[in-house]
Amino acid sequence: MNKFMRMIVFFDLPVKTKTQRKVATRFRNFLLKDGFFMVQFSVYCRVCNGYDDVEKHKSRIKNNRPDNGSVRLLIITEKQYEKMELIIGNLVKEEEHAVFEQLSIF
Repeated sequence: MNKFMRMIVFFDLPVKTKTQRKVATRFRNFLLKDGFFMVQFSVYCRVCNGYDDVEKHKSRIKNNRPDNGSVRLLIITEKQYEKMELIIGNLVKEEEHAVFEQLSIF
């Protein structure tokens, strides 16, 4: 049985020059194309179906990471992600649709 997990990517990339901004934008676009959604600026998240899926996307991130700056990856269970609290503000449009509902097929 596969366990649904969340991959959370945190990054801090230099954006002082035009070239650096292009590199940072390219990385953000890669994350979006790979199924991540933006939680906050420089924080992206996606659902993975088990450890094999986590490893596949981790490999993709490593292959597409920028040469400068830092990229961090946190893997948590769906249950842990559901316990996240939003202290100030409202859910953004993308977050409202990202709430995961498990489907059981018998």
